[in-house]
Amino acid sequence: MEPYDDEEPPMAIAIDDVVEDKTPLPSVVEQRDNLQPDLPEAQPVGVTVITGYLGAGKSTLVSSILNGQHGKKIAVILNEFGEEIGVERAMINEGEGGALVEEWVELANGCICCTVKHSLVQALEQLIERKERLDHILLETTGLANPAPLASVLWLDDQLESDVRLDSIITVVDAKNLRYQLEANHDSSSFPEAYNQIAFADVVILNKVDLVSSDDSGVALEDLEKDIHNINSLATIIRSVRCQVDLSMILDRRAYDATHATHLEALLRENRNLSTSDLHDSGVRTLCISEPKELHLEKAKVWIEELLWDKKYGMDVYRCKGVLNIANSDQLHTLQAVREVYEIVPTRNWRNEDDRVNKIVFIGRSLNEEILVNTIKAALCNP
Repeated sequence: MEPYDDEEPPMAIAIDDVVEDKTPLPSVVEQRDNLQPDLPEAQPVGVTVITGYLGAGKSTLVSSILNGQHGKKIAVILNEFGEEIGVERAMINEGEGGALVEEWVELANGCICCTVKHSLVQALEQLIERKERLDHILLETTGLANPAPLASVLWLDDQLESDVRLDSIITVVDAKNLRYQLEANHDSSSFPEAYNQIAFADVVILNKVDLVSSDDSGVALEDLEKDIHNINSLATIIRSVRCQVDLSMILDRRAYDATHATHLEALLRENRNLSTSDLHDSGVRTLCISEPKELHLEKAKVWIEELLWDKKYGMDVYRCKGVLNIANSDQLHTLQAVREVYEIVPTRNWRNEDDRVNKIVFIGRSLNEEILVNTIKAALCNP
């Protein structure tokens, strides 16, 4: 596939020469009075992390986005270019001393992409410096990547925070081989990538569903979806063939936006139990607990930090989401955590019809419901 006519797209857009204007400059007061406060403030660009086990179809998904006519300006950061992506490897040059030179390639559909082998943060910073308005950024990872560190970087980097926001983690899984990957290795620690990528996912694309036998595809696919939800009952599952999915289903999900807690609240209101059985010894699963009494904010933070940072009770928490009822506050608070990184923030006022109960969902290994239910009582405002 050929880029635009320029062999090397410019890193910056030239600004036309400014004609000198002799008109006196307005005073500071006049400038202030002439401001247009109604102009909308530029919103951070969403970053979607795409992960998946080798051969699941992740590259096919990226390729369809890079070559599709979707009318969106999307930047794709690749760990490295491959032939299946449809971008010439020759456009990436090694700099002096073997250092990688990031080269952004503009594609015919308006998307741009680059390859990066060292610093993803540096690639994002270079993208931001281009000052081009983007609709979205996709961050493609290697086949064995653990998405948690990427989520932490996007969440914690103060320099990037105002320009980009972590939107969601998308995991592509192979419907034909997923059962083997999950069941042939009974201890998730011996085959951690398949478990981790599902556990951290906000959306799981169940790809290659056409390769599952048509005679029993309905039952088999439902069983695969049950396997996925046994690991992560919060994830949305999308069936696909060759990763052909509607972009609106994977972009702008705002999974990490504390002010966009509607999806989480809806999940927690559902009648079905979000907790799942422990399929294997020390297996990865979802566990949901509730506590009707008000929590003390600082005590709740100590409790969470003991779980995430100290692993005090031998539990390995991958992700955590919840709705909290904090004492002396009229606002609903949301809890969100990825590994050691967490935040508790107020999102909206409680409504009269709300059930003001603390509900927290944990995804991880060696989760112990009895310990979680008992230890959260130390965070109560009036134990």
